[in-house]
Formats: sequence, C-alpha cells, structure tokens
Amino acid sequence: MTSELLDRALIEEATKKSGLIWVKGEGAPAARALWHVWHEGAACVVGDGPGEQPLPYLTAGGSAEVTVRSKDKGGRLVTYTATVTEPAPESEEWLAAVAELKGKRLNAPDGEAMPARWARECRVLRLEPAGAPLPLPDGSLAAPPVPSPATTREPLPEGLPRLLFKRRGRKPRS
Repeated sequence: MTSELLDRALIEEATKKSGLIWVKGEGAPAARALWHVWHEGAACVVGDGPGEQPLPYLTAGGSAEVTVRSKDKGGRLVTYTATVTEPAPESEEWLAAVAELKGKRLNAPDGEAMPARWARECRVLRLEPAGAPLPLPDGSLAAPPVPSPATTREPLPEGLPRLLFKRRGRKPRS
C-alpha cells in the first residue's frame, strides 16, 4: 500500500511541475510533446482544433504512455501508462478541466470566448494514471529528426570562409 501511494505521489508531483509531457498514444510511431494541467488526479490536455495542439492516436477509452520531464534539467523523471477519457462538452467535469486549462493557455486568439470554441471545435482529454510507473529505459531513446522539406543545409559558398576569417589590417598608431 505504501509503495502505491509513493508511486502515485511521484506521478502527480512530477506531472504538476512539468511544463510539457510526452504522450504516445496506442499505435503512434513516436511520442508528442503536449502542454497540460494537472487537475483532480489526471493530466488534462486540449487540442485537435484550429490553432490548438494536435492529439493524434489519443482516443477515449484507449491508453497512452506518458513521460514526464524535469522542468529545470529536461531529463526524464517518470513514465507511466494512462487511461484516456473524454468528458462530454459542457459537463461538470469538462467545465472544471477547461477552467484550469484556460488559465495556462498562452497566446489564445479569442480570450474569453476560448471555452465556447473548445466546446465546438476541440477535444478536452484526461490522461489518468493507471498503475505503477514504468521502469526507466537503459538507453537514451534519441531518435533522428523527422524528414522535412524545411531544410537549409547547402554547401558553403567557396569564398565565404575567406571572408569570415580574413584578418583585418591594423592601423598604425599615431
């Protein structure tokens, strides 16, 4: 019983203090960073609407693997399995989660109208921890970046090193 309480406290405190969580839904190729709030025993996220974070592979009734990082050092603190639930829009549980999320949402385009837009166009999900934390992996789990057409790597122009590292002549002292 004590071990379960300590595990629960670790998950809750780490998730509360972290600005981002890394979430990997069932069948997802990789985890995705999501901003969240901790509210009533679960990490709450909002997304899948215009201007909001995408929530791919997260379905109500499914599960997800949540990794929490340290806010100051960025290292992995704890990884746990969570049950994904989606409260009905405008329900009491939904309103409580949205009140917390609204305070954390940065740069919202619509301010006070944000909860109404979330009810119409977005999904609010709760990621409730299910069980003990997973063991930390041995390796780094680093992955190469996803290929993108937005690259700027090209060979340096031939004369650029001479321009950058050319010594400037010194003026004689008078």
